[in-house]
Amino acid sequence: MNIHASAEDYLETILILCERIGNVRSVDIANELNFTKPSVSIAMKNLRENGYILVSGEGYITLTEKGKEIADKIYDRHTTLTAWLKSLGVDPAIAAKDACRIEHVISPESFAAVKKSVLSQK
Repeated sequence: MNIHASAEDYLETILILCERIGNVRSVDIANELNFTKPSVSIAMKNLRENGYILVSGEGYITLTEKGKEIADKIYDRHTTLTAWLKSLGVDPAIAAKDACRIEHVISPESFAAVKKSVLSQK
């Protein structure tokens, strides 16, 4: 389950869009991430070929079990790290941006400690 940060971001975006709008197409991902449609098309091809997503004949994208597992993990890291940074007084926009960077490189041990800290604050 070792994939590049950009692929993790795509999977996380698909998860978020599925929850927000239901049916997700490449154009929705391009608009959400402010990427070009050709860039997203190439990424979707790679994700599909590696078994992380399925694309219907109508162009709707869904996560496979493998893709959803990664998307859930990254989304959990993102929301937890954002909450943690905000609790430290970091501006919410900066906290979200920094969390997006940290979520890909933080060790499982460090993330578990951060998550425990965030949960104890609730």
